[in-house]
Amino acid sequence: MTRTARRTRRMLPPAGVGVAALLALSACSHSDGSTPAKADSSHSASPGLSGTVTVFAAASLKESFTTLGERFERQHPGTKVAFNFGGSDTLAASITSGAPADVFAAASPKTMSIVTDKKDTTSAPSTFARNQLEIATLPGNPDKVASLKDLTDTELKVVLCDKSVPCGAAAQKVLDAGGVEVTPVSYEQDVKAALNKVELREADASLVYRTDVKSAGGKVQGVEFPESKDAINDYPIAPLKSSKNADAAAAFIALVKSPDGRQVLTRAGFLKP
Repeated sequence: MTRTARRTRRMLPPAGVGVAALLALSACSHSDGSTPAKADSSHSASPGLSGTVTVFAAASLKESFTTLGERFERQHPGTKVAFNFGGSDTLAASITSGAPADVFAAASPKTMSIVTDKKDTTSAPSTFARNQLEIATLPGNPDKVASLKDLTDTELKVVLCDKSVPCGAAAQKVLDAGGVEVTPVSYEQDVKAALNKVELREADASLVYRTDVKSAGGKVQGVEFPESKDAINDYPIAPLKSSKNADAAAAFIALVKSPDGRQVLTRAGFLKP
């Protein structure tokens, strides 16, 4: 064998070393995140989100927003969504009084205007859903309630939302449209409280949102009526000036308005905006 041939053989690396090098290079390409990151794109849009997002939301949004909050936390590990559900007017008053919150979702433009009039939002509200009323009766509808006029029966215990909250304002609007006067046994401060009276059999009927009838399952029975079309409520949402987590607030609002968010809301009975 010539000296040149021996020198050439010494310069060639063993086959095993070459394979090991290739494997190591391949492993590095995976560990640096380039290829695997594309397989999970749910976190790539907002990589820096963390901390708590405080959302003040109308009581009628409880079920659907709780679902969306859980989804948001799964999509953005390290975040937490804290909700305050209640009457929109009460929530709006809390916000304008300085209560710390990142997002406000109201059950009507009128209650949202309480906040925007004080310039407590950082951008204009946008409508993300709509809702309309149904008559909630006891299961099986034993009193045979079939229309708004049936609520005038003096032997029927009817509960309404207070007129200051969106469900109460909508109820008054449909009653006026139907030329019906109802004397309720009580006025409640939010729609869940009005529905609860029927669920507990403390009332025979109530005017609530159809989403609330649906969420109650078999605890109540819903009765549709034509006048409900005269008082369909728009639901606006907006980020708040007092927010301590503006990026996460924007991401939560984006989820609510996304196709996934709309699917959750539609499944709950909300109408498209």
